[in-house]
Amino acid sequence: MMAFPKAYADRVARFRVPSGFLIVLVFAVFSHPTVQSLALGLPVSLLGLALRAWAAGTLAKNRQLATGGPYAYLRNPLYLGTLMVAAGLVIASRSPGLGGLFAAVFLFVYLPVIQLEEQHLRGLFPDYAAYAQQVPALVPRLTPFPQNNSNPFRISQYLINKEYQAGIGFTAGMLFLVWKMLG
Repeated sequence: MMAFPKAYADRVARFRVPSGFLIVLVFAVFSHPTVQSLALGLPVSLLGLALRAWAAGTLAKNRQLATGGPYAYLRNPLYLGTLMVAAGLVIASRSPGLGGLFAAVFLFVYLPVIQLEEQHLRGLFPDYAAYAQQVPALVPRLTPFPQNNSNPFRISQYLINKEYQAGIGFTAGMLFLVWKMLG
């Protein structure tokens, strides 16, 4: 993963939410869905949502280093899930411009935010450095990282982390695409 200066990462972290609104606007204006594009994009997004749900159900933020569940395969399953959801929506929307915009936002906003979060985790959990040396950031390992804590999926943790909001946003996006396709 490319390294960004901390000052840059701090500045762009503030643009994560506003960049989401920009993507929604571009999505609304430039999408041209078809039945085929929806059929191709939907499974990609659903896999991303499933990964995000699994990760959120095993993540006790700032209380315990997550090394089980999807975190045994990659350090940032929530971000990979986000990337997959967005890729599915881009496929469904048939908008190369949206794809380019999301790629730019992921590269210049999300990657620096990931670095900031990892710096935070290094300070919070002494074991994080050893974990990070063995588990890749965004491309999953083929075998799970041997962990001390299993971090089993818990629906209560999923709800505490409010991951259902990603599903609501995705559903709204897909309903909009269906409406646009039919209209």
